[in-house]
Amino acid sequence: MLRGYARVSTVEQNLDRQIIALQEAGCEKIYQEKITGTTKDRTELQRLLAELEEGDTVIVKELTRVSRSTLDMLDLVQQITEKGCFIRSLSESWLDTGSPTGELMLTLMAGIAQFERRLLLQRCAEGRAVAVAKGTKMGRPRTGGKQLDFAIELYKNKSMSIRKICESTGIAKATLCRRLKELGLTTQSA
Repeated sequence: MLRGYARVSTVEQNLDRQIIALQEAGCEKIYQEKITGTTKDRTELQRLLAELEEGDTVIVKELTRVSRSTLDMLDLVQQITEKGCFIRSLSESWLDTGSPTGELMLTLMAGIAQFERRLLLQRCAEGRAVAVAKGTKMGRPRTGGKQLDFAIELYKNKSMSIRKICESTGIAKATLCRRLKELGLTTQSA
């Protein structure tokens, strides 16, 4: 069965152009929705995937209607091909997993996506190493200052509970307890 998928990002946009193209391509069933492509939880796309039967072909007008990133597209294609089905794009002729050329192009795209991901991770690691070498402290900045010092003094004086100290100083309980532990002070119950 030829199953079409049409999507636009907003309610104001029109699906007509995609639906006509999918009908002309011979789609027997067309799944359509108006939702942003950045959302992975697309009800109609999930329904299409659930209803696929071996040998079916999913047809889209253009790749951007079904995925927003190479990784997303490869994941979707894998889900479809694992069911013994195919995917074809009307605008991107290279995306046709039912043909040897389409399979080759998909393999190349997967390789490029993996290569880009590894380069990104490598650049991030190098950037962190340079920042640390320059003395940049990584992670969230420590909170506290004078307010935390005041909260610690209140705790040492045993004038109020940790809960009351946190309420009056605006210091988070986890921050105060962590700092008290670092200083070797025993915490009282909140």
